Amino acid sequence: MVIKERMVKMKKVMLLHGVNHNMFGKRDPKQYGTITLDEINQGVDTLAKELGIEVTNFQTNSEREFVDKIHEAYFEGYDGLMLNAGAWTHYSYGMADALAILEVPVIELHMSNVHAREEFRHHSVISPLATGIIVGLGSQVYTLGLQAFANIFEQQGK
Repeated sequence: MVIKERMVKMKKVMLLHGVNHNMFGKRDPKQYGTITLDEINQGVDTLAKELGIEVTNFQTNSEREFVDKIHEAYFEGYDGLMLNAGAWTHYSYGMADALAILEVPVIELHMSNVHAREEFRHHSVISPLATGIIVGLGSQVYTLGLQAFANIFEQQGK
């Protein structure tokens, strides 16, 4: 008797980094620490391998490219999207409209506690569309977001 193993498709998550995130490690260390974007992505990639999740990392200072990547996540059948949109979080309704198209979980991330900062940072156009929000825990928000996706995917598989 031959037992066939069921092929399980690896889950794909897109991680989008917004405006000025290429300056992590240099920009406002009090809020963001000294970790660089490359170091953040390396940590995410390492954890992703452990969890069996494929992650695509992308950073841009162009809102158009950011929205195009959200569209790509839709058209290429990603299973989830994590994003730290930076300043676009507070006013980019075009980005919010793009996120509303997605039919997969979305996790909003912020390294700093946006609620303890300037008033304009307290509002997010992403939050109403997000499955979950992780804020104020430094670069750890990225790996926590990925762990949350692992839990979501496990629940979906049951």
